[in-house]
Amino acid sequence: MFIPLADQNPHRHITAPYVTFAVIGLNVVLFLATTGLVPAPAATANMLGLGLIPAVVTDQAQLAPHLAVVPTWATWITYMFMHGGWMHLVGNMLFLWVFADNIEDAMGHWRFLVFYLACGLIGGAAHLMIDPGSQAPLVGASGAVSGVLAAYLLLYPRVRVFGLVFNILPLTIPVWLALGTWVMLQVYHLVTTQGGATAWWAHVGGLLAGAALVGLMKKRDIVFFSHERQLPVTVPRIPLRFG
Repeated sequence: MFIPLADQNPHRHITAPYVTFAVIGLNVVLFLATTGLVPAPAATANMLGLGLIPAVVTDQAQLAPHLAVVPTWATWITYMFMHGGWMHLVGNMLFLWVFADNIEDAMGHWRFLVFYLACGLIGGAAHLMIDPGSQAPLVGASGAVSGVLAAYLLLYPRVRVFGLVFNILPLTIPVWLALGTWVMLQVYHLVTTQGGATAWWAHVGGLLAGAALVGLMKKRDIVFFSHERQLPVTVPRIPLRFG
């Protein structure tokens, strides 16, 4: 288990990752408005109304009219901005914070937005195709985030990232090791079905989408498997307290 906290990969084309900031902000605001700051019954209703429910999309079930706050087709987009809890939200947003800015830099603002949404849509499609009769709502940015991680792994495998190994040990390791291990973990859970309620096919669908689309969306001067030497990560001087 590795929690990324910072990478050393300076921007080359943009002054600031405005789309990444906007996506993170939208995720946080919607979580607070629909889940984090509302009573549990209202949060459940919001999950049903804004999550992607395969059985509803495939006309095998019907959502109660008072829960259908957006058209069924719109849940393909709204689901990726919903989260089931604080840890679900923080985990996805942390990966976006560390890695998405460089993919936005490699693609440009608008191309990155299209890329991000496409990975989320394809991740949702993969989940739907594997379990079309499921009545459980799919929520979370994991499919879109997985696409971002696939793109980062293909573009910047030699960059070193600082984080916590096993959630406690601070280390700086290569991205190919950090994200490569994460990819293997997704495949492991997919094969062994030991993933609990997690929609692993949405993750893998997003990964495959990101790997397939990055070549089309990146700028021409951005190369795969960059051999450019990267400086060591500067460890943030943040006082930590463990309770």
